[in-house]
Amino acid sequence: MKLTSSLAIIILSVTAVAAQAPDLSAEVDKVFAWAKKSEPGCAVAASKEGKIVINKAYGSADMEREVPISADTVFDAGSIRKQFVAASILLLAEEGKLSLTDDVRKYIPALPDYGHKITIDHLLTHTSGIRDWQPLLNLAGGDPTAMSMILRQRELNFKPGDEWSYSNSNYVLLPEIVARVSGLPFSEFVKKRIFEPLGMGSTSHPVDPLYLIKNRALAYSKDATGWKMDMYLGNDRGGAGGLFTTAIDLVTWSDALMDNRLGAFVTQKLREAATLNNGRRLTYARGLSVQPFRRGGTLVWHSGGAAGYSAIAAHLPEHSISVAVVCNQDGGARSEYSGRIIDLLLPGSFSDVRPITTAPGVEQVDLSGKGGLFFQEGIGQSLQIAVDNNSLVVAGAGILVPIGADRFRNQRPRPTFLSEAEFELKFLSADRIEVKTKEGIVSHYRRASSWTPTTDDLKALAGTYRSDELLATFEATPTKGGLNVQANHANTVEFKPVDKDTFQVGQSLLRFKRDSAGKVTGLVYSNPVLRGVTFTREDS
Repeated sequence: MKLTSSLAIIILSVTAVAAQAPDLSAEVDKVFAWAKKSEPGCAVAASKEGKIVINKAYGSADMEREVPISADTVFDAGSIRKQFVAASILLLAEEGKLSLTDDVRKYIPALPDYGHKITIDHLLTHTSGIRDWQPLLNLAGGDPTAMSMILRQRELNFKPGDEWSYSNSNYVLLPEIVARVSGLPFSEFVKKRIFEPLGMGSTSHPVDPLYLIKNRALAYSKDATGWKMDMYLGNDRGGAGGLFTTAIDLVTWSDALMDNRLGAFVTQKLREAATLNNGRRLTYARGLSVQPFRRGGTLVWHSGGAAGYSAIAAHLPEHSISVAVVCNQDGGARSEYSGRIIDLLLPGSFSDVRPITTAPGVEQVDLSGKGGLFFQEGIGQSLQIAVDNNSLVVAGAGILVPIGADRFRNQRPRPTFLSEAEFELKFLSADRIEVKTKEGIVSHYRRASSWTPTTDDLKALAGTYRSDELLATFEATPTKGGLNVQANHANTVEFKPVDKDTFQVGQSLLRFKRDSAGKVTGLVYSNPVLRGVTFTREDS
């Protein structure tokens, strides 16, 4: 259910397009030539100037019963649901039943008071700072609900409006607000106010996908032994339900937005860029991303993933084109599919856009010694820098362009790194860097110190740590040069030392805390979407 970076392929993909109108059916078949009748596949639909020009299906909807995917096959569209949630909020706002500037606690008073006002618009734009429920549930013991875990959190990732961070928690709270304001369950509200008026007869938003859904495709994933069913059910859905729809219904929806069929206010606000407290405008709007399109105009889109299901819906208002691809096997290439379909519908040809590796007038600089792990001073957030193919790469930000011997800038701002900032990175020394955004926000980072813990060092860190916010227990035991951390007496992962009292695996960090006497009292767990969760040592 996460937003995928592979959608950049839509903007940068290379597809030769004949000057004359192609045979669409044959060309679309080529895009999905990989699909086999006996295996999971996709359905694809597209419109141009309001007319359906593509509506095709490939692969199997039910491998056990050999049911083929058809144009009527229904898929779980994952996070594409967010634009329908946002539209529902906007309909109520237009009617004066709520305001986007309202405090969320006006409608959900059980949400903790974080000392900062969180507005409905903060939820819509992923600028609330509320932690994402998915990693919360992944770490929690027992079987709590997404809503209960959201309400347990006593800290935010950041002050509302200061940053952007994709959090599914926002879109658990929003349907609840719709229900409390309208007096209807969200599934009924969206049916009566959106699906039925727009003629989306195959679309529903059930709270519990265990109930029957007509024409539903099963979803699959493949491992070394073969295909297996892979679907989010029950509590895995977060308790807010899911969007089950067809490719053709998603095209109908996109066309309706372009025609303002829900009203100009709804369309305008859905596409209106979110703005941070520092004035920076983002490409994320409200349940939709809006980006410049490589062939002119704007691309309005959102992807979705739910276990084995994957989907994307996109439209180009200036070109009057809508495209949707829904699949029952997870694959980031769905972005490539939609990009190729768009190219089929646009006349003319275009050239590949190559990334810039060096700024004009700057020769290739010496990158030796510049890679490594750095920590933000005073905060402790990590920054991973690597040298790859003679380029400096920052994890999450991509390739940096040299603008001097020790100065670099990012090529393309990304929402997931520094909230889509344009920034300059400067090496103040071999071990200290400065990052300065276009708005003048400056952060300093120091290189992680080399630390090889002794056996006694590791024994001092061993123990049981508990977080009441996460309902989670970590059991830390020494290994040869690291720590095994067992979560909730289940999964065990080895963390390696990267700095004094700091251990890492992947993008997860553990930083141990000590009192004034040097005794270990707890630890702080962080990952890119879950910052600064405190665990207290139980045996301290």
